[in-house]
Amino acid sequence: MNATARHVLPHAPKGSAIGLFGGSFDPAHDGHAHVTRHALRAFGLDRMWWLVSPGNPLKANGPAPMAQRVERAKALISHPRVVVTTAEAQLGTRYTADTIRRLMQLYPDRRFVWIMGADNLAGFHHWENWRWIMETVPVAVIARPGQQRRALSSVAARAYAKNRILPARAMTLASIPAPAWCYITIPMRDISSTQLRAAGFWA
Repeated sequence: MNATARHVLPHAPKGSAIGLFGGSFDPAHDGHAHVTRHALRAFGLDRMWWLVSPGNPLKANGPAPMAQRVERAKALISHPRVVVTTAEAQLGTRYTADTIRRLMQLYPDRRFVWIMGADNLAGFHHWENWRWIMETVPVAVIARPGQQRRALSSVAARAYAKNRILPARAMTLASIPAPAWCYITIPMRDISSTQLRAAGFWA
């Protein structure tokens, strides 16, 4: 790890299982914290990193200023194993695949798991190098209200149907060589950043 990265990226002991939870967090809300707490337990993770992205390449309109979104995220989640990070901005990466690639280079001997909601799995095949992501790191998918059918019938779910592991084995996901993915259901929180923005959250 170079000196610059050492100062701006989180610490993680060798052998750690680290969940990567990416998004614009525009704004972060209780649903994000709810998913994080359940994912830490369900997948036996040592750490969870919130990767607050500079912007979403699939969205036409840019998010609120990063400093504002990071401040909100840090105020929302207070957990000894959760870190809110601007890793993508620090690394200069735009796409998730590039971020994962750089983190794997900077953190050898760590086990990364990509965490995403079922709504993201439904459109995952539109992501840049999505197959590379599936074949490089295990993927944990968390149920979202009204999204199960779309997620489990998605292009990605069908393409990697043989690599899906049952929720009973979720605790082992970080140790299973990719491709491997697991879909779990948790108590639902019907809240979204889109709803909050529409209600004038940042106004």
